[in-house]
Amino acid sequence: MQGMRLVSHLVMLTALLLSNQIFAENLARKNSSDNIITNDKVSKGQKIANRICAGCHNPDGNSIIPSNPILAGQHAEYITKQLINFKSQDNNPAQRKSSVMEAMVSPLSNEDMHNLGSYYAQQKPNPTAAKDMTLAKIGEKIYRGGNLDSNLPACSGCHSPNGSGIPPHYPRLAGQHTEYTITQLRAFRTEQRANDINSVMRGIVSRMSEKEIQAVAEFISGLN
Repeated sequence: MQGMRLVSHLVMLTALLLSNQIFAENLARKNSSDNIITNDKVSKGQKIANRICAGCHNPDGNSIIPSNPILAGQHAEYITKQLINFKSQDNNPAQRKSSVMEAMVSPLSNEDMHNLGSYYAQQKPNPTAAKDMTLAKIGEKIYRGGNLDSNLPACSGCHSPNGSGIPPHYPRLAGQHTEYTITQLRAFRTEQRANDINSVMRGIVSRMSEKEIQAVAEFISGLN
């Protein structure tokens, strides 16, 4: 039985990684010029960040508000995708729901959003530490090894062992606020957030208990 669970676990993880590779290659072919970070993009992105984003995320993207994500060091492509998903386009509703973020991105062009992604990707995240080490140790086991009993794959397979992520679809998680991570995992579980490629995150979080969500989020907050 344990062997069958392990095989199932490995098959799921392999499928996730192949999915990531396919979508990454397709996006690279489609938007290769958009995803190249240049000094000009960073400079333009900084001006937009100072004008629109700094109040909630700090000028350098190192948010000190637990409910607002740390953007410093995040992959440019991932930030751009999230910004685009927050915006209603061509009379279609936003793919990711947030009245606050929808208002923030409303005046931004696609070029603006690419420039913001470039700017934040070049910022250095501040060092962080988990607050509840007992809970973080439980989270580490799940993050690195998953849960064979519930066929929950290891988070590290897509987000990397050190939490640096795999662009463009799997974000950097290292050092992210515990509260923000918990909120997003719960949103995926209830499908209030549904902008994940191939429903990958919704499928994974559906296998997580509330304690596992809290433990993984606590562990992630201490990754650097």
